Amino acid sequence: MAVSVSILAVITSLHLIAFVLAIGAERRRSTAKVVPDQYDERTYCVYDTDASTVYGLAAFGLILISQMILNGVTRCLCFGKGLVTGSCSTTCAIIFFIFSWLSFLGAEACLLAGSARNAYHTKYRGLFNQGELSCATLRKGVFAAGAALTLLSLIGSILYYFAHSRADTGGWEKHQNVGVGMTSASYPQQQQTSEFEKV
Repeated sequence: MAVSVSILAVITSLHLIAFVLAIGAERRRSTAKVVPDQYDERTYCVYDTDASTVYGLAAFGLILISQMILNGVTRCLCFGKGLVTGSCSTTCAIIFFIFSWLSFLGAEACLLAGSARNAYHTKYRGLFNQGELSCATLRKGVFAAGAALTLLSLIGSILYYFAHSRADTGGWEKHQNVGVGMTSASYPQQQQTSEFEKV
């Protein structure tokens, strides 16, 4: 199987857009502040934008689409026509396949967990001057970890695609020692004809 530039371009662009969205999600995390209620002596949490949740879910979807395209083209390494056995390219393809899946799952977990946690807002109220009200917010670095794992997933996916392309046999493998088999098969015929000529 030859390397397709269009497949590489789609995989790379989807991962890079997801990376930018993950960085944007990290920078736009929800923050909250405790505000006193104007009608009674209670306080409540006021949250700003939920843009991080949208960015994180969009990045989650883009990486998922990219992984589906890659594994659809390579038949998920298991359902293809065949790979050259015992070659370095096959070993590299298996290693990068595992690496791309691990980094993909890690990125998806960070993005999904970060989006879910960022969307959670504290609903209860606290009494004014009766202790600090705790407003739930996403801790720093979850989306950044998702962005880093997105880049690792991109690298693993590209290397896996290259290694798989080199190891793919297209459904058949060249047999070794084909020429030796042909000469040995024709040798007895020549010997028989020479014996007939002597008689």
